[in-house]
Amino acid sequence: MDASTGPIFLFDGVCNFCNDGVNFLIRHDREGKFRFASLQSDAGKALLAKHGLQDLPLSTSVLIDGDKIFMNSDGVLETARRLGGVYALAAGLLFVPKPLRDWAYRLFARNRYKLFGKRELCMVPTPDVRQRFLDLA
Repeated sequence: MDASTGPIFLFDGVCNFCNDGVNFLIRHDREGKFRFASLQSDAGKALLAKHGLQDLPLSTSVLIDGDKIFMNSDGVLETARRLGGVYALAAGLLFVPKPLRDWAYRLFARNRYKLFGKRELCMVPTPDVRQRFLDLA
């Protein structure tokens, strides 16, 4: 799959909450428009480096669409907006000041392993969605 056809959602591949979020996107993205790569993967690292973001912490969720980068709360809300349907209503939270949204995002991200745990290895997608993961296509 061509990494230039996006949007591409980058996530922490060992975070249980993040993996559940990706699985949620896969189930609800009926058009199959989202692509995925873990931040720890070669594809994820290459995309981050391409955009000068190679030093991002694993707690950062990133949505890349061409030259547009959405991170932290912007990444989550833009992803919800693009998912459409009732999920697009979450984009209404963009009216909350970004510093407040990102503070809440960082607080949650800092505690995600304590709340939801983590895996020893990144997720292995099922064969029916394998082509949507950049490292495995």
